[in-house]
Amino acid sequence: MRIGFLTVEWTDLLDITLVAFLLYQVYYLVKGSIASRVFLGCIFVYVFYLIVKGLRLELLTTILQYFMGVGAIALIVIFQQEIRRFLLMIGKSTAFSNNRLFNTFFGKSDSEGQAQHLKKIADAVRNIAADFNGAIVVIKKNDDLEKFVQTGEVLDATISRNLLISIFNQYSALHEGATIVSDGRIAAARCILPVADGIDVPPSIGFRHRAALGMSEATDAVVLVVSEQTGRISLAVEGKLIGNISTNELETRLADYLNAD
Repeated sequence: MRIGFLTVEWTDLLDITLVAFLLYQVYYLVKGSIASRVFLGCIFVYVFYLIVKGLRLELLTTILQYFMGVGAIALIVIFQQEIRRFLLMIGKSTAFSNNRLFNTFFGKSDSEGQAQHLKKIADAVRNIAADFNGAIVVIKKNDDLEKFVQTGEVLDATISRNLLISIFNQYSALHEGATIVSDGRIAAARCILPVADGIDVPPSIGFRHRAALGMSEATDAVVLVVSEQTGRISLAVEGKLIGNISTNELETRLADYLNAD
């Protein structure tokens, strides 16, 4: 196909479409943060470089080539949080462990008692919130949480409403840190989680909420947080914090996310 003096092949259209899609995804990932301005600045510099190269301004072209060569390393440092989030997003979407068809053929199925387990967890969290005790509970979906389990006190206990309430009692030796629920068991308590420290993290949220965000960015687990000051319940899912969850909808939200593909 010819457009004026240009010859356009179908591969050119595919190339342009894929590049546009990739740029949109990168911008969507960084929008709302300072990184989005850096990204737009990089696009502007690159377009300027193409114009200069097209005009055959050799000296300026050479300078911009060196600048972009060094700038590529600087961008890796600037965008390290976004790059990490992007790669995690790709890994989660392509992992075999997240594929329901794969799980069906290879024998992985939902726990028969998942509904009962979620009910016990939700009931415990309601009581903890009513008593204004802080808490953070990580519930496994597909990703392996063993390395986080090993940072705390390994329990391997049956899920129990009273046990969870006891763990997060302010006088308990295990109330600091997170409790991890994995494969229908309370795997460990007093666990250390990665803390979200990106520039887009609201400065008003406390350490528990930052840890919940960090864990939800690093894994596909759902993280329950109870604020010690307000007694409000929040959910951290896929790097997003959903605040002020009512006790009535808590169990439903947990089930919807854990049963989704």
